[in-house]
Amino acid sequence: MSPRRNSPRRQSSRGRGGPPGPPDEDALMLRITGGQRRENGPDGEWVTRRIPGASATKVYRCPGCVQEIPVGMAHVVAWRPYGDGGDRRHWHSSCWDRRYRRSPRH
Repeated sequence: MSPRRNSPRRQSSRGRGGPPGPPDEDALMLRITGGQRRENGPDGEWVTRRIPGASATKVYRCPGCVQEIPVGMAHVVAWRPYGDGGDRRHWHSSCWDRRYRRSPRH
């Protein structure tokens, strides 16, 4: 015979929170497009994708700071929406977020 339990059992994490609400439209769009999103700014329209560190398997050079993005570092890939893809660039996430304040270095 096992000992008597004096405290109530915790609910499983799946059963918490009640019924699910309506799906988040942004999250749904990110799932459909593979994580791509469109961004508009003073430098024009861009399509971006956030690359997690686990998926970063090559070394790239960031056009914002001209430093290397090492293997395993999360970063952003950005390109123009109406091009042939030749303008795809890999940016440090912080450089991409601050690009309005700094021009690309060559």
